[in-house]
Amino acid sequence: MNLHGKVHKFGNDVNTDYIISGRHKFKTLDMKELAKHVMEDLDPQFYSKLNKGDFIVAGSNFGCGSSREQAPLAIINADISAVIAKSFARIFYRNCINTGLPLIECDTDLINPEDELEIDLGAGVLHNLTQGIDITITPLPPVMLKILNDGGLVEHFKKYGGFNFD
Repeated sequence: MNLHGKVHKFGNDVNTDYIISGRHKFKTLDMKELAKHVMEDLDPQFYSKLNKGDFIVAGSNFGCGSSREQAPLAIINADISAVIAKSFARIFYRNCINTGLPLIECDTDLINPEDELEIDLGAGVLHNLTQGIDITITPLPPVMLKILNDGGLVEHFKKYGGFNFD
């Protein structure tokens, strides 16, 4: 799985209410509508700056807070290809894999806003095309890559009738 896009950078401890505010997530089940409000409490113009395939990059503990799946679903529906951070809240991490959103753990200190990145999830390498450097990423286990390639856990189960580890 190869990804390509531009960086939108945030800090540490970005909680799920910053990802999608409670004032929006309880008003609609339309994820395309929720996507228009992703990260708006941290950057009111965020959605208007996005191009399909862009990345959210952050520091440590991304996705802390409530465990609702609206946060990763809103990110997916904003056409963000992956979230890159030093670390993730564990339940958010699992929700992202289940919903089909790639998460990449690595040192994000060398990634700047607006940098252009290319990521090879299979090889475990992040290419910062703007700076001409490579950053090693924590590789995902093959079963997680398979689930992501299938579009999330539900789609994986539909395809295989259960977990497929081959």
